[in-house]
Amino acid sequence: MCGSDLHVYEDPSNLSLDLSKPHPITGSALPQILGHEFSGTVIEMGEGVSDVEVGDRVAVCPTYSCRECAACRTGLSNACAVRGLHGMHSHGGGIAEYTTVPAYMLHHLPDNVDLRMGALVQPLAVSWHGVKLAKPQPGDCALVVGAGPVGIGVWFALRAHGVERIVVSEPNRERRKTISALGAEVVDPSCQDVAAVVRAATNDIGASAAYECAGVPAALESALASVSPGGLTVILGLHTRSVELHPMALVEKEMGVVGSSGYLPDDFDDVIAAMADGAIEPSGWVEEVGIEETGAAIQRLSTGAGSKILIRSHSAGEGL
Repeated sequence: MCGSDLHVYEDPSNLSLDLSKPHPITGSALPQILGHEFSGTVIEMGEGVSDVEVGDRVAVCPTYSCRECAACRTGLSNACAVRGLHGMHSHGGGIAEYTTVPAYMLHHLPDNVDLRMGALVQPLAVSWHGVKLAKPQPGDCALVVGAGPVGIGVWFALRAHGVERIVVSEPNRERRKTISALGAEVVDPSCQDVAAVVRAATNDIGASAAYECAGVPAALESALASVSPGGLTVILGLHTRSVELHPMALVEKEMGVVGSSGYLPDDFDDVIAAMADGAIEPSGWVEEVGIEETGAAIQRLSTGAGSKILIRSHSAGEGL
């Protein structure tokens, strides 16, 4: 389950496309079976499919892109003007016993990466992509604002890149407890000065990069206030409101701000490799429920409870 699933479940207009017309790439329309974060076992293939065999365990990179717009022509299929997701803009998503996807979406899982981990590749690829934009180096100090699934993924990705000094800001007590149990240094922005904590950890310099994963104005303000001169703030959060920003706040410290949109196929490969190396661990922040409990899982997540909930299909088989 993804936060985007909740928004669409509550209001299908959040699909951000004209619901009166079929999707321009997939041709599908409402109703939709949700689920764009998923893995599975191949049981059948169409004609002409190569490099895939029945029984292969795979993670699915669910993005459809037009391959014709300016973004696609420059290699940024993640920013395609009419991009869609399998499980939002296609016939049959991951919250189903069976689904059919184009073979190019498949990423094979090594023997030591099970289907549970495979279902986490997509959300972790979102985090991984955002981290790569800042080109982190060992010895850097980073700030993560928001400890939901994306923020947790950023923390894992930073550590996989060799960054050890990471401060995580999160106002939700349950989420603070979850990421703290993973070993993160956590601050509560409701009663602590996040920028002051970061400066104290960096000899008054600030974070080399801040990753805004909450999607609220206060989170972005906190990130910008904590970044060092010449540093970068990466926006991964899904903002629904405008944020007031004075350009001189960037000019005076020569800071940069960049948006991070989804992921590219290479990010899937990087995440799977990190999983195989043991750099990403699901214990403590991931739970599973049966497919019949999907409705209850949606209700739980809508209240802010839990971190990442995986839906186990009846046909999922070994590995879940």
